[in-house]
Amino acid sequence: MLIDDVTVRLKGGNGGPGIVGFNRTKGNLGPTGGNGGEGGDVLLEGVNDISALLQFRFKKEFEADAGGPGTTRLRDGAHGDDLVLKVPVGTVVTNLDTGSVHELTREGEQIIVARGGYRGRGNFRFKASTNTSPTESEVGKEGEAFSFRLELKMIADAGLVGLPNAGKSSLLNALTGAHSKVGAYAFTTLEPHLGAYYGLILADVPGLIEGAAEGKGLGDKFLRHIERTRAIFHLISAESEDVLADYHTIRAELAAYNPLLSEKKEYILLTKTDVRDAPWVTKTVKTLQKVNKDVLAISVIDDATMEPLKRLLNRIKDERDTIDA
Repeated sequence: MLIDDVTVRLKGGNGGPGIVGFNRTKGNLGPTGGNGGEGGDVLLEGVNDISALLQFRFKKEFEADAGGPGTTRLRDGAHGDDLVLKVPVGTVVTNLDTGSVHELTREGEQIIVARGGYRGRGNFRFKASTNTSPTESEVGKEGEAFSFRLELKMIADAGLVGLPNAGKSSLLNALTGAHSKVGAYAFTTLEPHLGAYYGLILADVPGLIEGAAEGKGLGDKFLRHIERTRAIFHLISAESEDVLADYHTIRAELAAYNPLLSEKKEYILLTKTDVRDAPWVTKTVKTLQKVNKDVLAISVIDDATMEPLKRLLNRIKDERDTIDA
Protein backbone atom coordinates (compact mmCIF):
# COMPACT_ATOMS: atom_id res chain seq x y z
CA MET A 1 0.00 0.00 0.00
CA LEU A 2 1.37 3.42 -0.98
CA ILE A 3 1.01 6.17 1.62
CA ASP A 4 1.45 9.50 -0.14
CA ASP A 5 -0.31 12.07 2.06
CA VAL A 6 -0.14 12.08 5.87
CA THR A 7 -0.37 14.50 8.78
CA VAL A 8 1.98 13.97 11.71
CA ARG A 9 3.00 15.71 14.93
CA LEU A 10 6.76 16.10 15.39
CA LYS A 11 8.42 17.35 18.56
CA GLY A 12 12.01 18.15 19.45
CA GLY A 13 13.38 16.64 22.65
CA ASN A 14 13.12 18.64 25.85
CA GLY A 15 16.27 20.19 27.24
CA GLY A 16 17.74 18.41 30.23
CA PRO A 17 17.53 20.01 33.69
CA GLY A 18 20.46 21.60 35.43
CA ILE A 19 21.13 20.45 38.98
CA VAL A 20 22.19 21.87 42.30
CA GLY A 21 25.45 20.48 43.62
CA PHE A 22 28.31 21.53 45.88
CA ASN A 23 31.90 20.54 46.34
CA ARG A 24 32.28 19.18 49.84
CA THR A 25 36.08 19.20 49.80
CA LYS A 26 37.47 21.40 52.56
CA GLY A 27 39.10 24.46 51.13
CA ASN A 28 37.37 24.08 47.79
CA LEU A 29 33.75 24.65 48.62
CA GLY A 30 31.39 26.02 46.02
CA PRO A 31 28.63 25.18 43.55
CA THR A 32 29.34 22.38 41.08
CA GLY A 33 25.92 21.67 39.56
CA GLY A 34 26.21 21.11 35.79
CA ASN A 35 23.90 22.13 32.99
CA GLY A 36 21.44 19.79 31.37
CA GLY A 37 21.97 18.49 27.84
CA GLU A 38 20.38 19.95 24.74
CA GLY A 39 17.26 18.21 23.45
CA GLY A 40 17.56 16.35 20.14
CA ASP A 41 16.25 17.83 16.91
CA VAL A 42 13.80 16.18 14.52
CA LEU A 43 15.04 15.99 10.96
CA LEU A 44 13.52 14.72 7.72
CA GLU A 45 15.83 13.08 5.17
CA GLY A 46 15.07 12.35 1.53
CA VAL A 47 15.48 8.74 0.37
CA ASN A 48 14.79 7.00 -2.95
CA ASP A 49 11.99 4.87 -1.54
CA ILE A 50 8.44 5.87 -2.45
CA SER A 51 7.07 3.63 0.32
CA ALA A 52 8.93 5.45 3.12
CA LEU A 53 5.78 7.27 4.33
CA LEU A 54 4.32 3.91 5.31
CA GLN A 55 5.91 4.34 8.75
CA PHE A 56 3.36 7.08 9.42
CA ARG A 57 0.32 4.95 8.60
CA PHE A 58 -0.52 4.19 12.22
CA LYS A 59 1.96 6.17 14.30
CA LYS A 60 1.32 9.90 14.00
CA GLU A 61 3.47 11.41 16.76
CA PHE A 62 7.25 11.34 17.01
CA GLU A 63 9.60 12.97 19.50
CA ALA A 64 13.39 13.24 19.64
CA ASP A 65 15.32 12.25 22.77
CA ALA A 66 15.41 14.63 25.70
CA GLY A 67 18.69 15.97 27.03
CA GLY A 68 20.12 14.32 30.12
CA PRO A 69 20.29 16.04 33.52
CA GLY A 70 23.45 17.79 34.59
CA THR A 71 25.74 16.09 37.07
CA THR A 72 28.01 17.18 39.88
CA ARG A 73 31.63 18.22 39.25
CA LEU A 74 30.45 20.73 36.63
CA ARG A 75 29.57 18.04 34.11
CA ASP A 76 26.81 18.82 31.64
CA GLY A 77 24.16 16.27 30.83
CA ALA A 78 24.25 14.24 27.64
CA HIS A 79 22.72 15.76 24.54
CA GLY A 80 19.57 14.05 23.33
CA ASP A 81 19.92 12.07 20.10
CA ASP A 82 18.47 13.65 17.00
CA LEU A 83 15.54 11.83 15.41
CA VAL A 84 16.02 11.39 11.65
CA LEU A 85 12.88 10.30 9.80
CA LYS A 86 13.22 9.04 6.23
CA VAL A 87 10.76 10.37 3.66
CA PRO A 88 10.67 9.84 -0.11
CA VAL A 89 12.44 12.25 -2.41
CA GLY A 90 9.68 14.45 -3.78
CA THR A 91 7.94 14.96 -0.43
CA VAL A 92 6.44 18.40 0.17
CA VAL A 93 6.69 19.25 3.88
CA THR A 94 4.13 21.81 5.06
CA ASN A 95 4.24 23.13 8.62
CA LEU A 96 0.54 23.45 9.41
CA ASP A 97 1.24 25.76 12.36
CA THR A 98 3.50 28.27 10.61
CA GLY A 99 2.58 27.76 6.96
CA SER A 100 6.18 27.24 5.86
CA VAL A 101 6.75 24.81 2.99
CA HIS A 102 9.87 22.88 1.99
CA GLU A 103 10.41 20.26 -0.69
CA LEU A 104 12.94 17.44 -0.38
CA THR A 105 14.26 16.99 -3.89
CA ARG A 106 17.52 15.06 -3.44
CA GLU A 107 18.54 11.81 -1.81
CA GLY A 108 20.34 12.54 1.45
CA GLU A 109 18.94 16.08 1.76
CA GLN A 110 18.03 16.87 5.37
CA ILE A 111 15.97 19.60 6.99
CA ILE A 112 15.42 20.33 10.68
CA VAL A 113 11.68 20.57 11.28
CA ALA A 114 11.55 20.74 15.11
CA ARG A 115 14.48 21.89 17.23
CA GLY A 116 15.24 20.46 20.62
CA GLY A 117 14.80 22.50 23.77
CA TYR A 118 17.62 24.53 25.30
CA ARG A 119 19.37 23.04 28.30
CA GLY A 120 18.63 24.12 31.84
CA ARG A 121 21.47 25.76 33.78
CA GLY A 122 23.00 24.17 36.85
CA ASN A 123 23.65 26.18 40.00
CA PHE A 124 27.29 26.81 39.04
CA ARG A 125 26.00 29.19 36.36
CA PHE A 126 24.28 31.29 39.02
CA LYS A 127 27.46 31.88 41.04
CA ALA A 128 28.24 35.56 41.53
CA SER A 129 30.17 37.77 43.91
CA THR A 130 26.93 38.47 45.75
CA ASN A 131 25.78 34.84 45.63
CA THR A 132 28.67 32.45 46.22
CA SER A 133 26.50 29.46 47.13
CA PRO A 134 23.49 29.53 44.80
CA THR A 135 20.82 26.89 45.34
CA GLU A 136 18.88 27.50 42.19
CA SER A 137 18.89 25.69 38.84
CA GLU A 138 16.71 25.54 35.75
CA VAL A 139 14.65 22.89 34.11
CA GLY A 140 15.26 22.46 30.38
CA LYS A 141 13.13 24.21 27.78
CA GLU A 142 10.43 22.35 25.88
CA GLY A 143 11.35 21.21 22.40
CA GLU A 144 9.53 22.72 19.44
CA ALA A 145 6.37 20.87 18.41
CA PHE A 146 4.53 21.28 15.11
CA SER A 147 2.01 19.49 12.96
CA PHE A 148 3.16 18.70 9.42
CA ARG A 149 1.53 17.55 6.23
CA LEU A 150 3.83 15.24 4.27
CA GLU A 151 2.67 15.03 0.65
CA LEU A 152 4.54 12.90 -1.84
CA LYS A 153 4.86 14.23 -5.36
CA MET A 154 7.07 11.71 -7.11
CA ILE A 155 9.86 13.09 -9.22
CA ALA A 156 9.64 11.17 -12.49
CA ASP A 157 10.85 12.11 -15.96
CA ALA A 158 7.70 10.91 -17.70
CA GLY A 159 4.21 10.06 -16.52
CA LEU A 160 1.93 7.46 -18.10
CA VAL A 161 -1.73 8.52 -18.10
CA GLY A 162 -4.89 7.21 -19.68
CA LEU A 163 -8.22 5.57 -19.07
CA PRO A 164 -8.34 2.29 -17.11
CA ASN A 165 -6.91 -0.63 -19.10
CA ALA A 166 -5.13 1.61 -21.57
CA GLY A 167 -2.02 -0.54 -21.10
CA LYS A 168 0.03 1.66 -18.77
CA SER A 169 1.12 -1.11 -16.41
CA SER A 170 1.99 -3.48 -19.26
CA LEU A 171 4.09 -0.78 -20.91
CA LEU A 172 5.92 0.07 -17.69
CA ASN A 173 6.68 -3.60 -17.10
CA ALA A 174 7.89 -4.11 -20.67
CA LEU A 175 10.18 -1.09 -20.63
CA THR A 176 11.60 -1.23 -17.12
CA GLY A 177 11.13 -4.69 -15.64
CA ALA A 178 8.82 -3.21 -13.00
CA HIS A 179 6.14 -5.42 -11.51
CA SER A 180 3.05 -3.26 -11.79
CA LYS A 181 -0.06 -5.45 -11.58
CA VAL A 182 -1.72 -6.23 -14.92
CA GLY A 183 -5.27 -7.45 -15.41
CA ALA A 184 -8.19 -7.29 -17.84
CA TYR A 185 -10.44 -5.21 -15.61
CA ALA A 186 -10.76 -1.58 -14.64
CA PHE A 187 -8.54 -0.05 -11.95
CA THR A 188 -6.01 -2.87 -11.87
CA THR A 189 -3.47 -0.27 -10.75
CA LEU A 190 -4.59 1.18 -7.42
CA GLU A 191 -1.43 3.13 -6.64
CA PRO A 192 1.40 4.67 -8.65
CA HIS A 193 4.37 2.57 -9.71
CA LEU A 194 7.82 3.67 -10.78
CA GLY A 195 10.25 2.08 -13.19
CA ALA A 196 13.63 3.08 -14.60
CA TYR A 197 14.41 2.84 -18.31
CA TYR A 198 18.21 3.18 -18.41
CA GLY A 199 18.04 5.93 -15.78
CA LEU A 200 14.87 7.56 -17.13
CA ILE A 201 12.21 7.39 -14.41
CA LEU A 202 8.70 6.50 -15.57
CA ALA A 203 5.59 6.77 -13.38
CA ASP A 204 2.50 4.64 -14.00
CA VAL A 205 -0.47 6.62 -12.65
CA PRO A 206 -3.75 4.78 -11.89
CA GLY A 207 -6.36 5.08 -14.62
CA LEU A 208 -8.56 8.15 -14.75
CA ILE A 209 -12.19 8.36 -15.77
CA GLU A 210 -14.43 11.26 -16.66
CA GLY A 211 -15.16 13.21 -13.51
CA ALA A 212 -11.96 12.15 -11.74
CA ALA A 213 -11.24 15.77 -10.84
CA GLU A 214 -14.52 15.73 -8.89
CA GLY A 215 -13.61 12.50 -7.12
CA LYS A 216 -15.17 9.85 -9.35
CA GLY A 217 -13.44 6.51 -9.74
CA LEU A 218 -10.06 6.74 -8.02
CA GLY A 219 -10.38 10.51 -8.11
CA ASP A 220 -7.48 12.84 -8.80
CA LYS A 221 -5.39 11.93 -5.74
CA PHE A 222 -2.60 10.49 -7.88
CA LEU A 223 -2.34 13.31 -10.42
CA ARG A 224 0.09 15.12 -8.12
CA HIS A 225 2.62 12.49 -9.13
CA ILE A 226 2.89 13.82 -12.68
CA GLU A 227 3.08 17.51 -11.80
CA ARG A 228 6.89 17.42 -11.92
CA THR A 229 7.33 15.16 -14.95
CA ARG A 230 9.12 16.47 -18.04
CA ALA A 231 6.67 14.79 -20.38
CA ILE A 232 3.34 12.96 -20.40
CA PHE A 233 2.74 9.77 -22.35
CA HIS A 234 -0.99 9.62 -23.03
CA LEU A 235 -2.03 6.02 -23.65
CA ILE A 236 -5.16 5.22 -25.66
CA SER A 237 -6.18 1.61 -26.25
CA ALA A 238 -6.81 0.31 -29.75
CA GLU A 239 -9.80 -1.47 -28.20
CA SER A 240 -11.51 1.93 -27.83
CA GLU A 241 -14.68 2.63 -29.78
CA ASP A 242 -13.84 6.36 -29.96
CA VAL A 243 -10.17 7.27 -29.53
CA LEU A 244 -10.77 11.01 -29.80
CA ALA A 245 -13.40 10.91 -27.07
CA ASP A 246 -10.98 9.00 -24.84
CA TYR A 247 -8.27 11.53 -25.59
CA HIS A 248 -10.40 14.56 -24.73
CA THR A 249 -11.70 12.91 -21.54
CA ILE A 250 -8.21 12.61 -20.09
CA ARG A 251 -7.11 16.03 -21.32
CA ALA A 252 -10.12 17.59 -19.60
CA GLU A 253 -9.31 15.87 -16.32
CA LEU A 254 -5.68 16.99 -16.44
CA ALA A 255 -6.72 20.59 -17.07
CA ALA A 256 -9.35 20.47 -14.32
CA TYR A 257 -6.79 19.27 -11.81
CA ASN A 258 -4.00 21.66 -12.78
CA PRO A 259 -4.00 23.75 -15.98
CA LEU A 260 -0.19 23.54 -16.06
CA LEU A 261 -0.48 19.83 -16.85
CA SER A 262 -2.02 20.77 -20.19
CA GLU A 263 1.15 22.66 -21.08
CA LYS A 264 3.53 19.72 -20.60
CA LYS A 265 5.00 17.99 -23.61
CA GLU A 266 2.63 15.17 -24.58
CA TYR A 267 3.13 12.05 -26.65
CA ILE A 268 0.16 9.89 -27.65
CA LEU A 269 0.67 6.13 -27.59
CA LEU A 270 -1.96 4.05 -29.36
CA THR A 271 -1.59 0.78 -27.46
CA LYS A 272 -2.66 -2.85 -28.01
CA THR A 273 -2.43 -2.46 -31.77
CA ASP A 274 -2.06 -6.23 -32.10
CA VAL A 275 -5.86 -6.50 -31.71
CA ARG A 276 -6.48 -4.43 -34.89
CA ASP A 277 -5.52 -4.79 -38.52
CA ALA A 278 -2.95 -2.52 -40.14
CA PRO A 279 -5.41 -0.32 -42.10
CA TRP A 280 -7.36 0.47 -38.92
CA VAL A 281 -4.15 1.38 -37.06
CA THR A 282 -2.96 3.65 -39.88
CA LYS A 283 -6.31 5.42 -40.08
CA THR A 284 -6.54 5.84 -36.31
CA VAL A 285 -3.02 7.26 -36.03
CA LYS A 286 -3.97 9.90 -38.61
CA THR A 287 -7.11 10.69 -36.62
CA LEU A 288 -5.09 11.22 -33.45
CA GLN A 289 -2.52 13.33 -35.27
CA LYS A 290 -5.25 15.92 -35.76
CA VAL A 291 -4.96 16.75 -32.03
CA ASN A 292 -1.26 15.94 -31.54
CA LYS A 293 1.32 15.23 -34.23
CA ASP A 294 3.40 13.08 -31.86
CA VAL A 295 1.63 9.72 -32.10
CA LEU A 296 3.15 6.25 -31.92
CA ALA A 297 1.29 2.96 -32.46
CA ILE A 298 2.66 0.22 -30.21
CA SER A 299 2.08 -3.26 -28.88
CA VAL A 300 4.15 -4.58 -25.98
CA ILE A 301 4.18 -8.01 -27.66
CA ASP A 302 5.52 -6.63 -30.95
CA ASP A 303 9.17 -5.61 -30.58
CA ALA A 304 9.20 -3.79 -33.92
CA THR A 305 6.53 -1.33 -32.76
CA MET A 306 8.42 -0.71 -29.50
CA GLU A 307 11.66 0.39 -31.16
CA PRO A 308 10.47 3.92 -32.12
CA LEU A 309 9.26 4.42 -28.55
CA LYS A 310 12.62 3.32 -27.14
CA ARG A 311 14.41 5.75 -29.45
CA LEU A 312 12.11 8.52 -28.21
CA LEU A 313 12.83 7.64 -24.58
CA ASN A 314 16.56 7.65 -25.29
CA ARG A 315 16.26 11.10 -26.82
CA ILE A 316 14.33 12.42 -23.81
CA LYS A 317 16.99 11.00 -21.51
CA ASP A 318 19.79 12.64 -23.52
CA GLU A 319 17.97 15.98 -23.44
CA ARG A 320 17.48 15.67 -19.69
CA ASP A 321 21.14 14.86 -19.11
CA THR A 322 22.21 17.81 -21.24
CA ILE A 323 19.99 20.23 -19.33
CA ASP A 324 21.03 18.88 -15.92
CA ALA A 325 24.75 18.83 -16.76
